[in-house]
Amino acid sequence: MALEITDANFQEVVLNSDKPVLVDFWATWCGPCRTVGPIVDELATDLEGKAIVGKVNVDDNSETPQTYGIRSIPALLIFKNGEVVDKLVGAVPKSQLLEKLEAHM
Repeated sequence: MALEITDANFQEVVLNSDKPVLVDFWATWCGPCRTVGPIVDELATDLEGKAIVGKVNVDDNSETPQTYGIRSIPALLIFKNGEVVDKLVGAVPKSQLLEKLEAHM
């Protein structure tokens, strides 16, 4: 299961991580987000110990999406050493997400 990332813990969980981090920006009302959500949860399990995988609910946390210019969801950002190194927008297949994330591991 993916970690719940909030405005309050973003610095600690994402920016201070020594592992690559996949962050899924989503909302409950977003259809494509409901498609990507289970894939993100699977990746969290598959990559346990190798990468951090989490989700930011944009309705409950407005500061972080604003900081990273999130205008369309789902938006999936990959962070390494506190910096955005890759970004995917929209419903993407698990294989594509895994390929992008593995490139930064």
